[in-house]
Amino acid sequence: MEDALRSNRDLWDAWTKIHVASSFYDVPSFRNGDRPIRVADYEREEVGSVEGRTLLHLQCHFGLDTLSWARLGATVTGVDFSEEAIAAARGLAADLGIPARFIESDLYRLPDVLDEQFDIVYTSRGVLGWLTDIASWGRVAAHFVRPGGFLYVTEIHPVAQVFENEGVERGELRLAYPYWSHSEPLRFEVKGSYADREAPTDGLVEYGWDHSLGEILTSLADAGLRLEFLHEFDFVPWPVDFLVEGEDGRWRLPDGSKGSLPLFFSLKATRPLEAAPRGLGHP
Repeated sequence: MEDALRSNRDLWDAWTKIHVASSFYDVPSFRNGDRPIRVADYEREEVGSVEGRTLLHLQCHFGLDTLSWARLGATVTGVDFSEEAIAAARGLAADLGIPARFIESDLYRLPDVLDEQFDIVYTSRGVLGWLTDIASWGRVAAHFVRPGGFLYVTEIHPVAQVFENEGVERGELRLAYPYWSHSEPLRFEVKGSYADREAPTDGLVEYGWDHSLGEILTSLADAGLRLEFLHEFDFVPWPVDFLVEGEDGRWRLPDGSKGSLPLFFSLKATRPLEAAPRGLGHP
């Protein structure tokens, strides 16, 4: 397991350098204000106003979403296990004069280095599949939600993750991967990045873990949070080989597909005012 996690950390260190320079993330337009906010409209609507609120962003990569919430008025803290990502996030925040704190930490060890609670704990888009233990993730995420605060998650739907995404045609749904959690990670030789398919990544390996929607929700319930909503969407906001890009830049099943599938989801889970954080246990 340690070898797999070390490999993933090396991968994200390498990917950070690719992503900061990529057209996918388009950092120049974030800097100059042409695209100053990188969280989706539906996220802003579901989270609500963050003005004057504290926000912890788990698995923040190099901070574009974190700094977007800061631009919307939140007092932000971003956390990621990649040294390169945190360095890039700190540099971007300093260059733009955006107040933000960034912490380099493995998610499961974060309670050892951060002793605070937050109005909002936020995590999004392509993060849960890197986690070895979803129940421990739920305890850690809930640990940082203050009474009356909430956790907000938006992520690719576990159903979409069971299908092969390489060497398939548009609309071809080929069952290939587990739906429920598994202890042995999936292993992939890395070819470029989701942000740049042609980027040099020789020798890098990705390890991933699947988690069902039920397991995700149960982890939060067991940690003392109360589900406010679960929304499921028909799109993914990045390229997926079996989907087709729409005019809005989101990827969906081709027109004329038989049936439909949930491809993305969002959830909000609150900590009741009278509740105290439960024990963290161990991942």
